[in-house]
Amino acid sequence: MRKLTTIFIFMFACAALSAQPKNAAELPRGLDIETDTLTNEFLDSLNLRKKIEINDYDLLGIQYGVGLSQVMWNPSQKQEMVMMPVNVGITYTKYGKMFGYMPFFGFQTGLFYAQEGYQFKYNEESDYTYKVEGAEKAIMQVLEVPVLMQVHIDFWKMKVMVNAGGYAGYRLSIERFPGQTGSVSDELKHSFTDTDRRVDYGVKAGAGLGFIFDPIEIHIQAMYKHSFSSLYQPDYNSKYYYRYAYPSNIIISAGVHFQLTKRTGKTKGQLKKLAKEMVYNNSNENGNVEGQGR
Repeated sequence: MRKLTTIFIFMFACAALSAQPKNAAELPRGLDIETDTLTNEFLDSLNLRKKIEINDYDLLGIQYGVGLSQVMWNPSQKQEMVMMPVNVGITYTKYGKMFGYMPFFGFQTGLFYAQEGYQFKYNEESDYTYKVEGAEKAIMQVLEVPVLMQVHIDFWKMKVMVNAGGYAGYRLSIERFPGQTGSVSDELKHSFTDTDRRVDYGVKAGAGLGFIFDPIEIHIQAMYKHSFSSLYQPDYNSKYYYRYAYPSNIIISAGVHFQLTKRTGKTKGQLKKLAKEMVYNNSNENGNVEGQGR
C-alpha cells in the first residue's frame, strides 16, 4: 500500500506540474499568447527590430576627384603617369528592385569635366625622348557623359558599390609642352591638328564605399577609365605603319549625394494610397452598417 500510495502521489504531482502554464519567455516561437498573461519583463526581452526595406529611390550628387593619367601607346613608349587635379561632375542615380524584391541594383549617369594627358620619359636605350607634334607632354580638357550600372549592398549606415559601364565624351582643348628636347609651333601649342580625334568613348569600372546619413550620402570611389578612341588617326604619320594612342585614367573621388525620394519607410505616394484605402474601406463599412440597420 505504501508503494502504491507513493506511486499515486508521484503521478499526481507530475500531472499537476504538466498542467501548469509555461513561462512566457520559454514559449516556442510562433505560439499564440494571451495578451493578459504577458509581463513587462517579457516584453522588454523581445527583439522586435524590423528588417529595413529599401525603396526605389533617386540620388542627385556632386562629385570631385583626382586622376592619374597616361596613354597606351602602340608602339609602346617610355612615359610617366601625370596627376590631374581636375575631375568634377554632377550625377543622377536611380535605384530599383530587380524582379520586384532584389534592392541591389541601380543606374547612374551624369556630366563630368576633367583633365587627362600624357608625358613622355627619357629612354636611356635609345637616348631619346619621344614626342608628338614636338611636345613631350600634353594636357587635354575633356567633357564626358557616363552611363553605369551599379550593384550595391547596404548594411547598417553604409553601402558597398561596384560600377561598370560606358561613356561618351569630347576633347575640348589641348595644351602641348615642349619639355627639354621638344619644339612646339605656336599654332599647335593650344590647338588640335586635322588628324587628331576629338570624339571620345570607352568604358569605366570601379568600386566604392558609401556612408549614409539620410537624406545625404557620401560616396568614396576608385574608378578606372579606358578610351577606345585613339588620340589621332592611326595613319597620321604613315599609311603603312599604323600608330595608336588610347588614354587611360585612374580616378579617386568623393561625392555628396542628396536623396530625392525616401530611401526607407513609406513614400508620399504610398501614404496617399494608404489613406485613400482607409477612407474607402471606412466608408464601405459605414454604408454596410447603415444598410443593416435599416
